[in-house]
Amino acid sequence: MSKQDAASKAEGHVTNFLRNIIDADLGANRFAQRRWAGTPGDGMHHAQAPIDTQRIRTRFPPEPNGYLHVGHAKSICLNFGLARDYAGQCHMRFDDTNPVKEDQEYVDTILDTVHWMGFGYHEEGPAGVHDNQFYASDYFDDLYRFAEYLIVTGHAYVDQQSAEEMRANRGTLTEPGKPSPWRDRPADESLALFREMRDGKHAEGSMILRAKIDMASPNMNLRDPALYRIRYADHHRTGSKWCIYPMYDFTHAVSDALENITHSICTLEFQDHRPLYDWSVERIVPVLREPQWLAGLELVKGITAAGTEAQKEFAKRCFKLRYKLAPHGPEAELRALLDAWKDDEARIDADLPAFFALLTGPQAHQFTPLLAHALEPVKADVFALPRQYEFARLNLTYVITSKRKLLQLVQEGHVSGWDDPRMPTIVGLRRRGYTPESLQLFAERIGVSKSDGWIDYSVLEQSLRDDLDPKAPRTVAVLDPVRLVLTNWDADRVEDCTAPVHPHHPELGQRHFPLTRELWIEREDFAEVPPKGFFRLFPGNKVRLKYGFIIECTGCTKDADGNVVEVQATVIPDTKSGTPGADSIKVKGNVTWVSAAHAVAAEVRLYDRLFADPQPDAGGKNFLDALNPASMKVVTGYLEPGTQAEPGQRWQVERFGYFIADAKESTPAKPVLNRITTLKDSWGK
Repeated sequence: MSKQDAASKAEGHVTNFLRNIIDADLGANRFAQRRWAGTPGDGMHHAQAPIDTQRIRTRFPPEPNGYLHVGHAKSICLNFGLARDYAGQCHMRFDDTNPVKEDQEYVDTILDTVHWMGFGYHEEGPAGVHDNQFYASDYFDDLYRFAEYLIVTGHAYVDQQSAEEMRANRGTLTEPGKPSPWRDRPADESLALFREMRDGKHAEGSMILRAKIDMASPNMNLRDPALYRIRYADHHRTGSKWCIYPMYDFTHAVSDALENITHSICTLEFQDHRPLYDWSVERIVPVLREPQWLAGLELVKGITAAGTEAQKEFAKRCFKLRYKLAPHGPEAELRALLDAWKDDEARIDADLPAFFALLTGPQAHQFTPLLAHALEPVKADVFALPRQYEFARLNLTYVITSKRKLLQLVQEGHVSGWDDPRMPTIVGLRRRGYTPESLQLFAERIGVSKSDGWIDYSVLEQSLRDDLDPKAPRTVAVLDPVRLVLTNWDADRVEDCTAPVHPHHPELGQRHFPLTRELWIEREDFAEVPPKGFFRLFPGNKVRLKYGFIIECTGCTKDADGNVVEVQATVIPDTKSGTPGADSIKVKGNVTWVSAAHAVAAEVRLYDRLFADPQPDAGGKNFLDALNPASMKVVTGYLEPGTQAEPGQRWQVERFGYFIADAKESTPAKPVLNRITTLKDSWGK
């Protein structure tokens, strides 16, 4: 797809705040100078590479510690869809930093799910086609190197408090935290201990590496968060090479930077983590983006040589951004200088030499968080860093998406497994019969916003109906059967009846099925004493066997308990559908049927919503109390003769909804059908 075609495709979508951001970035040629070596790496790795031909880079970064759910489907469609629409690339990256909870099983099912959803991550470059499938564990060496840099520059330290002590000293939302007694330990001491941690010389929980940010920050995520912890556990990819593992927030930001991600899109719960995301990449610019850092330093020197007015303009911009400076080390000196301008702007002229001397001096590398923003008007994307943007997560009624609670459902046997068709996992929805197109349509309809809200489950179901209605072949089935005997029909007579495969696609032809003396009909289609407004079978009433003849009910037979076991009727000749006599008698009722001798017996699983409460775990409720006892009903039904129930085959079954032959258990010889959804939403009534 050409860039022009991609732009046209992007313009064809309903706009949202993310598309507005991307449009503005591309309109300003923000990423025009980025280079891409074909694989992730730091600035030196990409320095001699060609200009990146991809207009944007996004990523889908699940942790391989569970099965993806319907909320992930929205994220997949968003990240891969934006990259597709803007002629970019979406990377498939596993944030695999916790070996205790991760497993190759989850990696495999996630990859399969993304492909099933209709998305890929292949990129064609100068060296040919390659996979943009990456792992955070690919970057463990880089992450370790960057962590050592943070220690050496005074922005990280090894803490030996216990977990309980750290928790107690962290403070609250209304009270600042207390500094660790190890917070000001010398950098060389922390570096030595960190290397001992790496070499397996300390026990789990005995020490961690923490960022040195601000224990009084109102944002709890900035109160010296952990960067590395000790874990004596084999990793699913690196084995026993490492016994220290980086924390998610640090890893996530650095991984985005190494992969040249332009737009790091995540859900709103990470909004408070964004300052830590920025801190993680801005602090390590001199080693993460060495060529860009050196070029940025030259820009500052250029401003110094540009005259007093240019210097003052830049200095005032830095004054507004002084919150980016740490309250310790060389930054404290610059911060004090800038703070003095607050009440005495006249000092700026006199302080300019000292100001620029600090910015370009031996400690210039300490000021990268400030310069990353202050240089933006001079050169956009100056350090080629990723930016994080948050959107509202999917809150779907009658569904839970907590991995812990979904695991509980599986482990306690409330469902048959992760792919139980009632589960909100994508493997569950897939087995239920949902299509990739229906999930993409659902994601498009619910849109993207920054405001949390609830989406009714019926929107998901309607997306499935709207996808399947134009393409699902039609068929008939009887799910609660009672025998109907046509008493004036010869026992050996077989009449061929026809119906369209699809009413709106005549080119698909007709399906054929036999009419015989004994049929199966729905039990609810007969009433010995009919209620008012009942137009189907009762003694003396005429109805049409759909696609067949008009019949007149003559009576029924009951068992010893008074249950109807057989209904009798006579066929009115010359009234077959599609013949000249079809309209000779007017009837108000139609009855679906299948030949008892030819019908295909099947196990039919009538699935419904797993929970009866629209918000099963809200407000501290026990979500297990909200389980819907009618979420699955298993019946023996009879399918239209000739039905080939190949696993994965879908139909619209007249009257009952959309069904699929179960992918795991159905065979042509022994069909098992899952109801995907009913023809219409009945929960709203």
